Amino acid sequence: MNNPKLEVLTPQNSQFIIIDQQPQMAFGVQSIDRQVLKNNVVALAKAAKVFEIPTTITTVESQSFSGFTYPELLDVFPDHKLLERTSMNSWDDQKVRDALAANGRKKVVVAGLWTEVCNTTFALCAMLEGNYEIYMVADASGGTSKDAHDYSMQRMIQAGVVPVTWQQVMLEWQRDWARRETYDAVMAIAKEHSGAYGMGVDYAYTMVHKAPQRTGVQHEVLAAVPAR
Repeated sequence: MNNPKLEVLTPQNSQFIIIDQQPQMAFGVQSIDRQVLKNNVVALAKAAKVFEIPTTITTVESQSFSGFTYPELLDVFPDHKLLERTSMNSWDDQKVRDALAANGRKKVVVAGLWTEVCNTTFALCAMLEGNYEIYMVADASGGTSKDAHDYSMQRMIQAGVVPVTWQQVMLEWQRDWARRETYDAVMAIAKEHSGAYGMGVDYAYTMVHKAPQRTGVQHEVLAAVPAR
């Protein structure tokens, strides 16, 4: 039996959609620490840029309710068009459907707010009406409570959505450390965004492989601040 979900994610077979990563939506998130959420979303966006993954960014009611997309995300995609909507369900917006279709890839990686509303309705409709495969990034999405997030994830999984995490997606895109064209960029993302894993990478570089200690911009800034 041919099961497309047995195919791993690659830079050639997947696309990425960011749904409503906006301040007012994040204010309501209770299922994950909000700073962790932002860290994970930005990290995945950086990975998508490294691997040249076609990316759609959609927002809802930016000026009347939700606020503008995180500036850290806009820094990753400074020239990217934002698809503004009124509907809670991104699939209801023709601009979003057109953008997904133009990318020509059936595996759609999703990071959005809130899990129980915008993510669930989009995932179910995209699978039913668009014949897409949905890969829901659980730790780059958030709900208004842990139950709201968890039960929505379960509902989507029962419907055929594949649950993933942001670092899993990035490393699935990389797949082989011999792929040197993206190795350094992936390691840079890991060191900045992957917590203990990133610290371990720094440790291995300096203590095991004897790489020179990095000073970093923060050290230079602090050195320039006069003592009081």
